[in-house]
Amino acid sequence: MAHPDHILCFVNVVQRSAQWWKWTCLVLLAGLCVTPPCAAEEASSSGKSAPTQPALVVTPNEFEGSDSERINRAIEVASESGARVVVPRVNVCGREKREVWLLDSAILLRNNTILELDNCHIKLSDRCRDNVIRSANCGMGISKIEPMRNIHIRGIGRPILEGADRPRATGGADKKLGAETFGTDAGVAGESQNGDWRNIGVLLVLVENYSIENIKISESHGLALSMERCAYGMLRDIDIASAEFKVIDGVRHTLLNRDGIEVTLGCHDISLTNITGHSGDDLVAFCAIPLNEAPGATASMMASGSRVRQGRLDDVHDIIVRNIQGYCQGGHHIVRLLNTPGIRMYNILIDGLIDTSPPEIRCRAAIKIGDHTYGGGMAPLGDTSRIIINNVISRSTCTILIGGSLSDSIINNIVRYDVPGDAVTFGAGPEHVRDVTMTNIRVVGK
Repeated sequence: MAHPDHILCFVNVVQRSAQWWKWTCLVLLAGLCVTPPCAAEEASSSGKSAPTQPALVVTPNEFEGSDSERINRAIEVASESGARVVVPRVNVCGREKREVWLLDSAILLRNNTILELDNCHIKLSDRCRDNVIRSANCGMGISKIEPMRNIHIRGIGRPILEGADRPRATGGADKKLGAETFGTDAGVAGESQNGDWRNIGVLLVLVENYSIENIKISESHGLALSMERCAYGMLRDIDIASAEFKVIDGVRHTLLNRDGIEVTLGCHDISLTNITGHSGDDLVAFCAIPLNEAPGATASMMASGSRVRQGRLDDVHDIIVRNIQGYCQGGHHIVRLLNTPGIRMYNILIDGLIDTSPPEIRCRAAIKIGDHTYGGGMAPLGDTSRIIINNVISRSTCTILIGGSLSDSIINNIVRYDVPGDAVTFGAGPEHVRDVTMTNIRVVGK
């Protein structure tokens, strides 16, 4: 039989051996997680730092320069690293803190941009003659515009995009500064004396797979938001606040062409949901008028030009508009669909429109389709088709105004109130309307 002291000694040896193996294994495992000294020395000698995870968020507060330069630099860095850009409420530049981001030039969106506007206030300076936000593929003198993809603008809280206190230019390309519409560039040598696409607040050109949601656009210099030849997009929760005039230095001035949202040539597969507020011109406008303007020219309201592409690429189609609550302060239209010869407009659903105009303002029409006296004349019968209008409540002078041609369409659930007359008006005559079903239409007297 073994002596007890021998047994105790054996147990101690076994325990010490187990501890030795335990610590050996821990050291070996730790070694797998630590950069070998030779690798660290090699990285140090080459001047390279060890690889790190890319930042998930980039903010303009990380950069120096003007507010425009800092925001654009943040977008550049984020597009390279896969991060998203967040413009915060507080603008921190050195020791200075402000609650406004003042732009001297446009914010330029790049491919694969996620731009989050976190309760911020972005405003154009009086020196700026440019958009608030623009896709970076277009601009002054750019004649070849490359398509862009995956651009998303998200508002957190209620961010505001605002025009300048004293705009250098306002209005469309056919409006003369000083004589017809306000602009401090009126009479200034070397500056264009007409409005142009730089007066648009948010401008997207040839962009696919995009979204803009939860923002307010106030006091735009022209159109609040415009899409040119864009596809597979989504706009929602957009609030517009612009009038047809503005008091500047105590004087009331006219500012023309302040539409809300505009859908132009070549747009398709887009949804617009929850559009609210008021505009100086049409609140939502589908405007597809082919002209012969070149890309990049300042004598145009389209940065991509209005020359028609071959193969019916500039037709406007497959678009859904839902839940509009607003009005046109300038007395024009709440929704307007306008195509002229050479462009087809089809497969469009407008579902849910409430006219919120105050008693002293009456819009010309809640919805106007086509025109026979404007923009090159009336589109041929059949070129404006498969339009469904549903659930409209309005006190406009005309509720549904068919100003041009319309075919193979449905008008349903229309309530006209506070104004006598028919709910559907044929501006160009009923002979230009074919196979249009009209049901559930009610006129409520004053």
